[in-house]
Amino acid sequence: MSYFENSDQVESTWSKIMTECYVNTIFITPQWQGTWWNRFKSDIKPSIQVLTSGGNAIGVLPLLLENKEATFIGDSDVYDYMDFPIVQGYGEQFFSMAWDYLSEMGWDTLRLESIPENSPTLEYLPEVARNNGFNVELHNSDTTPCMDLPGSWEDYLSGLRKKDRHELRRKLRRLESNSEFKQYAVEIKDESVREDMDEFFRLMALSRDDKSDFLTQENKEFFVDLALNFSESGKYKLFFMEIDGVRVASCICFDYDGTYLLYNSGYDPEKSSLSVGLLNKALTIQEAISQDIKEYNFLRGTERYKYHLGASDRAVFDLIITR
Repeated sequence: MSYFENSDQVESTWSKIMTECYVNTIFITPQWQGTWWNRFKSDIKPSIQVLTSGGNAIGVLPLLLENKEATFIGDSDVYDYMDFPIVQGYGEQFFSMAWDYLSEMGWDTLRLESIPENSPTLEYLPEVARNNGFNVELHNSDTTPCMDLPGSWEDYLSGLRKKDRHELRRKLRRLESNSEFKQYAVEIKDESVREDMDEFFRLMALSRDDKSDFLTQENKEFFVDLALNFSESGKYKLFFMEIDGVRVASCICFDYDGTYLLYNSGYDPEKSSLSVGLLNKALTIQEAISQDIKEYNFLRGTERYKYHLGASDRAVFDLIITR
């Protein structure tokens, strides 16, 4: 399936090199970027260039140019990471080659947002740009709390701070003893996806005003697109928690390359005394451990619950280059 027009071969190459890249995350796959482009920017032709060395692909330059500004194919409002897919060991060579393409694109500003701290883009591109007489700004724009997962739930609990471990166990016992509750992942089907996603949107809007404001019709449609495009491969997980037959909390996780990514969530504040929002997420950690997942990434934002559940920060940067 092609996500961009007339780019099957490019997308195939792009997909194949992902597992070899410095940054391998679902947000920089052609599937994710094509899903976003089709929903938000299909009237603008993207520039997607595969760079090769010795006949082998060493990376991809996927960019959009609009109003003299070049950006990644995406939006940091709905992407937690953005970057160039670059095969490990080729960072310096990639950017020495890429600069010829970049500098001829006709932009006044190259705005690259949400680049993870371990990216070669941060190591090589600023120097190349400065050496060619361009202005460079680099900002630490956000953090993405995450954690390595042990082999068992008990080992996970043991690794928490004593107070956090005690609180999590206490809240789980209270939920289990006081309510008829269950947690489950729904199977995404064409005929029921709207109903399931509407329940997710309801809980997301209830949980915080800023989340309610975020849920424009276009953003909702993008979330539905993600559900349909990634569920067949098993990467998309929509979890619900029910109490007495009523859905009270929900979250979306992506299962990608040995990592669970907590993409978004919501809960009913009327059930906050039972900590349903936190426990809905904690039980996805338990599910990830049971599936032998090695990392859990809470993605952007410094909400306190992430640290109570054992996360520590990684930095995300914005890089702005101007002529």
